[in-house]
Parts: sequence; structure tokens; C-alpha cells
Amino acid sequence: MDLFLQLLVNGVVNGSHYALLGLGFGLIFGTTGIVHFAYGPVYTLAAYATWALVALLGLPLIAAAGGGILIAAGIGVASYLLLYKPFVDRQAPTFVVLIASLGLFIVLENTVGIAFGTDKKVVDVSPDIFLLGPVVFTELQLWQIAALIVVGGALAAFLRLTSYGKAVRAMTDNADMARVIGIDTGKVSMLVFALGSAIAAIPAILILMKDGGVPNMGFIAVFVAFLAVVVGGVGSLIGAVIGGFLLGLVENVGMWQIPTEWQSTIAFFVLFLVLLFRPQGLFKGT
Repeated sequence: MDLFLQLLVNGVVNGSHYALLGLGFGLIFGTTGIVHFAYGPVYTLAAYATWALVALLGLPLIAAAGGGILIAAGIGVASYLLLYKPFVDRQAPTFVVLIASLGLFIVLENTVGIAFGTDKKVVDVSPDIFLLGPVVFTELQLWQIAALIVVGGALAAFLRLTSYGKAVRAMTDNADMARVIGIDTGKVSMLVFALGSAIAAIPAILILMKDGGVPNMGFIAVFVAFLAVVVGGVGSLIGAVIGGFLLGLVENVGMWQIPTEWQSTIAFFVLFLVLLFRPQGLFKGT
């Protein structure tokens, strides 16, 4: 039972991390319809930018983290304006945009490796360790859970209470109708690329502090984010959060009875079951 409780806590922590990734990816995908696979390298660049601001410029970690988030948002907007928007304006087929996204993924990931090398980048942090009965967890793991609560709450308030948030929701429901009623969908697309990329930066910085950063760290991030959105239902941010949380819980609690070598396979199994019985996702339309 002690092992089960530890795995459950690990699942909540990893689920929060996955949910935050799904939230940023789902905001971009659900609103624009663009499968932004370069979301992974943007996640990586946010971690590396934070490391560079700390290690090379000597900034305090909190200031460097703010810089990393802003840089990620800028890269997200540049990705939309320089790569995706020309295809969207020409009404290019979806698979063309998808291939362009994969190309950007490769370019950005290789750029990180060339610019910073392939060794692991770390920042010097010493998180407190807590014991609660048989369960062990760290201060950084608590921050991962808190990040999901704070960012999720802030995004929900933005979408419900602001005019730009309502425009995002209208475009998510029906982009053509949003244009008809006068919403500038190009501006809204820029906004969601900025917000989604900034959201991706937060779990990236926490992973940099926890495990360090490597050039290919974005592959798993975008893979998990994509699974979370598909499981939850494209267009449902609540679904993306719950889908990510579900993946994290099942992956970790599953280790109670299944060898750890199968951990990543469990995510595929969950995806298979959801697509088999509810192909539109668990929370499509909510």
C-alpha cells in the first residue's frame, strides 16, 4: 500500500505536468486548427533561454524564468506569422501545414543542439523534501501542481471575462462564423500562439529545475500534449487538462502491477481505448 500511495502522488504530479502541456497545445490546436508540433522545441527553447539567462548573464532564477516565458511567447508568435500564416492565407491543405510544422520542429531542435551542445543544462536549486507518512515529495513537485492550478484558473478567467477571451472561444466554436461577425481571426491566432507558448514555458522551466534540460526534451512534451488533447477532445480545454491528468495518473499508478518498462506504452493503451469507444474524445464540446 505504501508503494501505491507513492505512485498515486507521483501520478498527481506528472498528471499536473501533462495537463499544463495539454492546456497550451490544446489552446493553439483547438482555436486555429493547426497541429503545432513545433510546440515541443518551443518548450525546449524556453528551458534553454532560462538556463542561459541564469548561467551566462547571471540573472536571478525568477527573473530568468520570466524572460524564458516571454521568449517562448515571442517564438510562438514568430512561428505563426512567418510559417503558418502564409499557408493559412493561401488556404493550404491541412497536411501541408502539418508537414511545415514537422519541418520547424526539426529545424528548432537541431538549432538548440548546435547552439548549446548536447550536454545536459542544469540550474542550481535545492528544493525542500517533505515526508507525509510513507510518501515522499519535493518542493518542486508542489510547484508543478500549483502551476496547473494558477495557470488554469487564470486562463479560465481570461477566456470568460475579457473580450479577447470571448473572441478565442468564438473562434474555437466556429472560425468562419467568427470572421462573419467581425472578429480578427489573424490577431486571435497570434494571441493563442503567444499564450500557448508561454504556458508551455512554465512546465519546461520546472523540468529544467528538476531534471535539467537536453535538446530533445521537447519530443516527449509535444507527444504527451497531443495525447492529452486527443484523449480529452480537440476544442475542449477542460478535456485537455483532464486528459493530461488521466495520462499521468494511469502511467504512474499502473506501475503498481506492471513493470516500469511498459510505462510509456500505457499512454498508447489509454489512447487506443478512448479512440475505440469515444473517438471524439472524452469531453468534446465542453
